[in-house]
Amino acid sequence: MSGGSAGFRRRLERAAEVRSYRGAGISAEEEATLDALDAQERDKRRKVSDAARAEYLVRDAMAQGKFDNLKYAGKPIPGLGDSYDPDWWVKGLIQRENISGLGPAAILLRAEDAHLDATLDALSTEQQVQDLLQDFNKRVVDARRQLQGGPPVITKTRDVEVELDRWRNRRAARVVEVPAEPEPVRSWWQRLWKGPGRG
Repeated sequence: MSGGSAGFRRRLERAAEVRSYRGAGISAEEEATLDALDAQERDKRRKVSDAARAEYLVRDAMAQGKFDNLKYAGKPIPGLGDSYDPDWWVKGLIQRENISGLGPAAILLRAEDAHLDATLDALSTEQQVQDLLQDFNKRVVDARRQLQGGPPVITKTRDVEVELDRWRNRRAARVVEVPAEPEPVRSWWQRLWKGPGRG
């Protein structure tokens, strides 16, 4: 038995003993003595420094195996060797929580540009495609005009007519790729009822 659990057992036995005496009709002097002992025990606990208490709690948790199988056990902690970044916690939060839509306009526009064809393919009318492209081009131009610092805006505007033609071609290719629906399978009684020459 470790030292921490032996001390805990002793305290537990002492508390049980005190409770049993109080209910057993002990004299007032004996009860005062027990109270004085309890007060002394509380004073001892109060005088223990926070560092000693923390050390005790850590050792107790290690003895119980609470530190086994931690996420980074035996591995380097990510981000420790990098240079200091004052926004490290914001970047970590964005990465952990998979938050999108936050950041400099240049980076957001780059990410949107990379997925723009898929976004356009999800739209169903030419007017929706034109509106989205015009909005995208407007945001690119606005980002270039702002002088707030940050990474440069390297995203190019899109030619609306060229993108509309590409969207139409992709849409036509998808329609051609869709196979014709197979003839429905008829059950045995439908085949028997209709017969070979009935339809």
